[in-house]
Amino acid sequence: MSKAKAEGQPRLASKRTGPLLVGALVLLGGWFGWSAVTQWRQASVGSALEQSRDQIVSGVQAALSGQVAQLGKLVKSERVTAALASGDAEAAAVAVREGWPGTEDVQVLAATLDDAYADPKAFGYSRLALLEAANADNAVVARVVRDAGDQRLGLAAPVLLGTQGPALIYVRQPLLRLTATFDQVRVPEAGYLALRQGNHNVIEQGARSLGDGAEALARPIGKSGLRLAAAVPDVDAGPLGLSAIPCAVVAVLLLAIAGMLQFGKGKVPLPRRRSANAGDLEDGPTLSESLAQSPLAVAPALSEGGPPPVPGVPGQDVPAGIFRAYDIRGVVGRELTPAVAALIGQAIGSVLQVQGLREIVVGRDGRLSGPELSDGLIEGLRRAGCDVIDIGLAPTPVVYFASYHLRAGSCVAVTGSHNPPDYNGFKIVVGGETLSGDAITELFQRIRDGHLHVATEPGSLQQREVNADYVQRIADDVQLDRPLKVVADAGNGVAGELAQPLLEAIGAEVIPLYCDVDGTFPNHHPDPSDPHNLEDLIQTVKRFDADLGLAFDGDGDRLGVVTREGRIIYADRLLMLFAADVLMRNPGALVIYDVKCSGKLSDYVLRNGGSPLMWKTGHSLMKAKMRETDAELAGEMSGHFFFKERWFGFDDGLYAAARLLEILAQREETPSEVFEELPDSVSTPELKVPVESGTPHALVSLFVAAAQVEDSPFAGARLATLDGLRADFPDGWGLLRASNTTPVLVLRFEGDDEAALERIKTLFREQLQPLLPGVELGF
Repeated sequence: MSKAKAEGQPRLASKRTGPLLVGALVLLGGWFGWSAVTQWRQASVGSALEQSRDQIVSGVQAALSGQVAQLGKLVKSERVTAALASGDAEAAAVAVREGWPGTEDVQVLAATLDDAYADPKAFGYSRLALLEAANADNAVVARVVRDAGDQRLGLAAPVLLGTQGPALIYVRQPLLRLTATFDQVRVPEAGYLALRQGNHNVIEQGARSLGDGAEALARPIGKSGLRLAAAVPDVDAGPLGLSAIPCAVVAVLLLAIAGMLQFGKGKVPLPRRRSANAGDLEDGPTLSESLAQSPLAVAPALSEGGPPPVPGVPGQDVPAGIFRAYDIRGVVGRELTPAVAALIGQAIGSVLQVQGLREIVVGRDGRLSGPELSDGLIEGLRRAGCDVIDIGLAPTPVVYFASYHLRAGSCVAVTGSHNPPDYNGFKIVVGGETLSGDAITELFQRIRDGHLHVATEPGSLQQREVNADYVQRIADDVQLDRPLKVVADAGNGVAGELAQPLLEAIGAEVIPLYCDVDGTFPNHHPDPSDPHNLEDLIQTVKRFDADLGLAFDGDGDRLGVVTREGRIIYADRLLMLFAADVLMRNPGALVIYDVKCSGKLSDYVLRNGGSPLMWKTGHSLMKAKMRETDAELAGEMSGHFFFKERWFGFDDGLYAAARLLEILAQREETPSEVFEELPDSVSTPELKVPVESGTPHALVSLFVAAAQVEDSPFAGARLATLDGLRADFPDGWGLLRASNTTPVLVLRFEGDDEAALERIKTLFREQLQPLLPGVELGF
């Protein structure tokens, strides 16, 4: 065989391989180039949108300031001042209307607003809120209101009306006077802008599908309570996750190499291999030959513990302190960022992968940081291979409900619960079990050690709406035998989305209070366990002569109750009512309560044929104990109620409110009379003593050790140490425990009378004060 023949085959292979390689390089270069151009276009949308947003913010601010200034000027004008001084309300209204062309309506109302409160629904809650704000601020106030069947700009100014005293001038303007700037500024079609007041969209432009994530780029409009929310579509990552510039660089390199191969006449030689018959290098092996000679390295499979730590991975410096006993919670920006949320999501997704699970539901409360943290969490979950169902803005119990309703079994609620506005966090359920304790700690360890699963392809993402299904599911089961008038105070938390529609669906007449969702919580903190937060609810119940007042916390999983007379009904007494109702249908059922509940609760459960069990405080600990014992009902002093009978066993303040109204509507007595029948005693609310961070559990341990010595002042009491120290005496009890969420000691006391209560408080105070010298205990 000649040398030419011997070498013919390799040369033929080279001729075939060259054009194929050039074509492949051109295709790859085109792909990377197109991706770079696409990313630049998408990024330009973001820049244009931010410019439009800032222009609109300036325009709306100027329009609002102009309207407020105009009303202030008119109120001081000679004609209006004279009409007010003479007590002629109609003349004053006419003077304002004629002095302000284009004004739709002007009214002068008594500052008591008695006519408005006579039928507030017909008058309009938003108008009423505007007028009350003007009363409270003693200044001109402007808000978007619903009037004359549509949205309007409403303004109110406090004035004196002759001898009749304080009054309010109400002015209704066309909404266009506030929103005209929207028509003058171009909004990119691919972006989204919305003027929002609370959680209400006054006007929207652009891609409405982006609305849920628009708070991340929102800008406030002065101190008006209005803000301009903005969102742009996510910039699609390029091949291999590269951004625009790297994609462009790779495209140029690939096309340059292809050009050199095609036109460089061999200056860039193809890979060559050693000839079988000669020592010089020839053309390289085929793909199949290469694989046969040197198999590709296979990455080790992800074990349960995950891969070894990856040093220097950005974002792995996650603060350990945000991983609490029941959930994850921290300060936004300092401890919690979207990058941290993504790592937490990836850690949760890794746990799901270990358990062979894939689907997970994500929802968020109304905090301003919710959208960006939710997006980060979802990114991490998908990175770990989880299929995410995003239900958007929803109370925590609705997130739990969605995990059952959509058959996912796992969920994460992005919520700061009752913490201040600058906090946020995550409540996590995996495979039907709420994570707590060691399971929460494991998430931190995975992040710290880099034991995070990375899927070959990201999981899917879909949006679902379940609020209507939640309301329907409850209304199909719970209906009131007679209507009850209730005031529902959501404290501007996310429960305000559903409190009124849910309670009206079961047959109640509802007066909403602070039910517009506002993550700054402008009216009071959404924590019904603090009596100070119930003051507005008590006043509103009395003013409307309502049967009951219902209060919800920031994420809707807790319930507070006040009577028509303004008395607070604490959760342990509500649990008595719930227990009696459940035990009628389930004799002998187990009822669990936490260490902070009344000593009379156990006896009440026994008298109604049930089995009482005291357990540790904490919503996740309660749910775990319910699963372990198959209990039908559980409750905590903080207002968490867990119904397994007719429900799913998770804590749900909205559902608990529905069940409470169902029970009260079945009785002929008034709600106040029903509560009076329950056993009562003299007690304190939860008392909290702030201490240094990291010390609460150590201080409680010292206290418990001292109480258990033989000659201790607690020698005559029955001591329970499952969660701090609870000392039960024949005439009352006292509790000291460490909070698992904040650096405070929690105490509560109960006695058959004031003397017993004071004796028990004194005993605890005398034993605790030496451990905290110089600290004012406050009880």
